[in-house]
Amino acid sequence: MATNKLVKTRFAPSPTGFLHVGGARTALYSWLYARANQGEFVLRIEDTDIERSTPEACEAILEGMQWLGLNWDEGPYYQTKRFDRYNEIIAQMLEQGTAYKCYCSRERIEAMREEQAAKGEQQKYDGCCRDKAPRDTAEPYVIRFKNPTEGSVVFDDHVRGRIEISNSLLDDLIIARTDGTPTYNFCVVVDDWDMGITCVVRGEDHINNTPRQINILKALGAPVPEYAHVAMILGDDGAKLSKRHGAVGVMQYRDDGYLPEALLNYLVRLGWSHGDQEVFSIDEMKQLFKLDDINKAASAFNTEKLIWLNQHYMKELAPEYVAKHLEWHMADQNIDISNGPALANVVSALAERAKTLKELAASSRYFYEDFAEFEEVAAKKHLRGVAKEPLELVQQKLAALPEWTLEAIHKAIEDTAAELEVGMGKVGMPLRVAVTGAGMSPAVDLTVFLIGKEACAQRISKAIEFVANRINS
Repeated sequence: MATNKLVKTRFAPSPTGFLHVGGARTALYSWLYARANQGEFVLRIEDTDIERSTPEACEAILEGMQWLGLNWDEGPYYQTKRFDRYNEIIAQMLEQGTAYKCYCSRERIEAMREEQAAKGEQQKYDGCCRDKAPRDTAEPYVIRFKNPTEGSVVFDDHVRGRIEISNSLLDDLIIARTDGTPTYNFCVVVDDWDMGITCVVRGEDHINNTPRQINILKALGAPVPEYAHVAMILGDDGAKLSKRHGAVGVMQYRDDGYLPEALLNYLVRLGWSHGDQEVFSIDEMKQLFKLDDINKAASAFNTEKLIWLNQHYMKELAPEYVAKHLEWHMADQNIDISNGPALANVVSALAERAKTLKELAASSRYFYEDFAEFEEVAAKKHLRGVAKEPLELVQQKLAALPEWTLEAIHKAIEDTAAELEVGMGKVGMPLRVAVTGAGMSPAVDLTVFLIGKEACAQRISKAIEFVANRINS
């Protein structure tokens, strides 16, 4: 077995659905604790629920982890490929007397539970087969762990503090079903032992499993890891987070236009804090994260806060990096970026004006392709008869530029306004609508520069024709 004293954590999702935000936060906390302590992070796929586990869910988990940048040092391990190991340990436990075969029928178990419920007693296995000799029979049986009957299980949780559970409250857990397949609680124990896990970070819904797993670890003579059970995430209405709150798969946040840095920053703050700081780079998280600083109270998901963080990262991260993520959205919206400005330049120009990459992609379409018609309100206001002369003159000046530079374009617009003795807005606004089709864009000189000389010439001609038709109608 592993004896490495190195900090070693794991994320062990069940592939029965997408990687949701609660799971992603657990993965992040586990990953950060390993990275903060120069340790190792293991990815393990707990796929023993064969009926509900799917290859698509496995792929969704891996894709989500990779998109978030939560790289693992070992794995992914799959429990279904470790059945021989589990069966080996179960055989040893039967031989050592720490496990036993239980032949109780389902009917007997159900009747026992009904009787216990009627008496107001805790519903748990009554140990009927606990001390009986194995039968020489072909009748079906499960294998149960012989849980201690006296004393209690005590562990110091990084989030919850000291937790003590009396062994009298725990029954003899089934560790292998009648078909021979091992159960979740048993597989987890063997995996954590074999993989040398020193700290288990998981949701508070696993607290009841922990004393059972500790007892099995002790029966095996295996080291007991540390534990940190984090609170659930609630919707902003205080109810358990669900799809109606936007609790969707992690990759849906990618599809909706969020940067992984924004989602990670948001998730790390859902239960963990460092003073009043709100914005944390990945490096800062690694340096500052401590399990003991996790709040035991549940946290509420707030989409507005996530949007705020996303806008921050869209503006503050290197445009070239943001552009790599934007590229996916451009393709998703069928925008061909092969003929047009560098995507990083578009990010620099538009990041201030969008909440998400999805919005940014939609608002950048005019940089790469022509538009069918002018926006009605903008055209009505800015492509009137008085716009014809400024558009014609600025078109001439732009066409005459020997070099297509931002400075030269700005001067051409300024010179047009000066020559016509009008304010810059009388030239800039009609020009903006002419080249973008709408009334909103970054600075008009930058917009014209990024669209390019040839495309601008064609679009201004189209606008002049539009104005002429309006004058003559």
